Amino acid sequence: MNRKIAPPIKDAVDFDLKLKPYDKYVLRNGVEVYAVNAGAEELIQIEWIFFAGNCYEEKRMVATAANFLLKNGTTQKSAFAINEQVDYYGASLARACYNETASITLHSLTKHLHRLLPLVRELLTDANFPEEELLLFQQNSRQRLEVNLKKNDFVANRLIDEYLFGFEHPYGTYSRFEDLAALERADLIAFYDRYYRTGKCILFVAGKLPATIFEQLETAFGDLPLHGGVVEVPVKPVLPALERKYRVVNDPNGVQGAIRLARDFPNRHHPDFFGAQVLNAILGGFFGSRLMNNIREDKGYTYGIYSYLQNHVQQSAWVVSTEAGKDVCEAAILEIYNEMADLRDELVEEEELMLVRNYLMGSILGDLDGPFHIIGRWKNIVLNGLEEDYFYQSIKTIKTIQPEELQQLARKYLQPESFYELVVV
Repeated sequence: MNRKIAPPIKDAVDFDLKLKPYDKYVLRNGVEVYAVNAGAEELIQIEWIFFAGNCYEEKRMVATAANFLLKNGTTQKSAFAINEQVDYYGASLARACYNETASITLHSLTKHLHRLLPLVRELLTDANFPEEELLLFQQNSRQRLEVNLKKNDFVANRLIDEYLFGFEHPYGTYSRFEDLAALERADLIAFYDRYYRTGKCILFVAGKLPATIFEQLETAFGDLPLHGGVVEVPVKPVLPALERKYRVVNDPNGVQGAIRLARDFPNRHHPDFFGAQVLNAILGGFFGSRLMNNIREDKGYTYGIYSYLQNHVQQSAWVVSTEAGKDVCEAAILEIYNEMADLRDELVEEEELMLVRNYLMGSILGDLDGPFHIIGRWKNIVLNGLEEDYFYQSIKTIKTIQPEELQQLARKYLQPESFYELVVV
């Protein structure tokens, strides 16, 4: 090797990226298991996905509380004993609640998996939601909410979702003190019985898998009253706000305002979705975007500004988000609209488009680094009901979309009158 000769530079857009396929297994109760066996380290990740998000709750905050308290006690173990067992094996057991789904995620050394699967089984069959743990959850949640409501960006994120979808819609609702106070143990147990103990479950497994992985999962969960059948996701009407512009005073003594511009946008199944991802990157999707160059680098109004597609299962939103000094919030909004106008009126130059192509391809390459990222890609495809070639369609669009197509998308979606405009100061 001649170290005086630099290796050739290859654009990311020229990479031929492949998504490692999964292995699929169905437990005898119908629960589907998607597995990616990869990685050099003796690590494993298992994620139990339940259709137990907030769209299924009949009383606000029940889905979130039930999910959080899953690991806070069974009839045999206290929350301390559960956490101590997980820590003893150097593992982690996390949970999360979303709009349609909720999850339990285990990270462990592969050799300890057989010790931890019975614990997860116990949580899924025998969680008892102790009254003292519920009271502690309510107290801690109230304290966090009190602190967060003083932050303009937190308030802005809540309000913009409400304007887009309506407070009664799962995508537009948010936690309130009265909802926390109204939580009762009986509500959590009823929700748990219906959506966890006997609900629909899908497993996503990744890492350096033991040869007996499917047998272990079958033994631990195959006899449970879980199922993999079709679940009807409640569809609630979207009731967007009638007004489009809002100015909210939240912190009179603060020096910054939180700016959110947002509009409705179709979900991942829409033919415009792939192209919009490229257009969004140009507008504000990365550090070299137009919004960043103008509003941060040139005007100095903000430390950072981004736009993104807020992806949900049923539909999405296109959002521009930043914090700026109170005295320049209106000027920053004007500049955002100016950048949208430039994308509508002028074709993107090939040099800029190539930069964005390489950025997006490089981001995908990073997302394929390791089995946990790979299974995350597959989880997104499976849970959104997408075709298996979705990954390759996205790459094709990034590599081939033309400036004229981007301009058409900008004229269709980047119209100021389509955006809700919010400033919280």
